[in-house]
Amino acid sequence: MTDALFVRDAGEGPVALLLHAFPLDGRLWGQHAEALVARGWRVIVPDLPGLGASRILPGDPSLPDVAASLLAWLDDRGISAGLIAGCSLGGYVAMALARQRPSWPTALVLTGTKATADTPAAAAGRERLAELVERAPDDCARTLRQAALPGLVGSTTWGSRPDVFEMVAGWLDLAEPGTVAWYQRAMAVRPDSRDVLAAAEVPALLLWGEEDALSPRSEQEAMLAAMPGARLAVLARAGHLAIIERPAAAAAVHDEFVAQVRPQQPS
Repeated sequence: MTDALFVRDAGEGPVALLLHAFPLDGRLWGQHAEALVARGWRVIVPDLPGLGASRILPGDPSLPDVAASLLAWLDDRGISAGLIAGCSLGGYVAMALARQRPSWPTALVLTGTKATADTPAAAAGRERLAELVERAPDDCARTLRQAALPGLVGSTTWGSRPDVFEMVAGWLDLAEPGTVAWYQRAMAVRPDSRDVLAAAEVPALLLWGEEDALSPRSEQEAMLAAMPGARLAVLARAGHLAIIERPAAAAAVHDEFVAQVRPQQPS
């Protein structure tokens, strides 16, 4: 299924794999990807299956299958290791990839995500959303604007960044109902991945917007407890999608971290 993935692959040097949030696509990483290429990285930015220009995977909803599809694409190109940056859903996929191939990540950047499994209440909420978009597919965009948009950006963005707000809302409008339901169910059954983080003895950065209610501070502390060597960077006046809510501030944190972890020789 590697031909089903749409992947942006640019630059030369050590590899950085950038994984986007739900239900967005690889364009989320646009400015950050360009900056990494300019700094001498080979930057790989897929649209995750079913999102953007990539086709959905067959079979039952499964984040491990998403990770396996990425690994197959990477293996086909002889790419055996690299930095992984994951935002929200992208963080879940990054942890699923590391569970399958512990040797792949050389460094981790986890933004607006969490390592714990869904609570029964959270999983039930995901199933309600999946059923809602399946019952009324023509209302999917409106449903996502009501159910998902409030949590994707922080209160400051709601009140003072209409361009970012409308950009995110536009992405939601493009999501297919079947894909929305598939990912809701896939995320609902994901395992606790704190063991994966504990086993990943690589440099790690946790980037968190202080207005992020979907992945609260307690979840960042849980990941820090699993990875004592990780660093937490908090962005004020930003929420779940801090990397586009405050792109310059997020870029400064990213740039400092990737400069520290960049291999001396291209991978």
